[in-house]
Amino acid sequence: MADPAEQLQQIYLAGFELKTFERFPKCVGVVRNDCIALLVPTPQGLQMLGTPGWQIGEVMGVLTEVGGRTVFQAKEEMVEATPERLEELRRFREDLGRLL
Repeated sequence: MADPAEQLQQIYLAGFELKTFERFPKCVGVVRNDCIALLVPTPQGLQMLGTPGWQIGEVMGVLTEVGGRTVFQAKEEMVEATPERLEELRRFREDLGRLL
């Protein structure tokens, strides 16, 4: 069983920023280069809640398609899902997954 405190320390030392969110009191946000994931403690240690997305202001935009375009969307706000952003998100997910 992984210790969540040790996991958070390793994540922080690997260059990720840790955030808390009022709307998600049981989760810890992990951010790097505008990519964001929510982590929740489980008996097996920290695990990602849902899939990582793109930080848009103080919220997480999820990857979706709108009008034939691939975007990260949080309510009415959208950010284009460029190949560079998608690659950054892929690396983020892989790096974070290795630490968990």
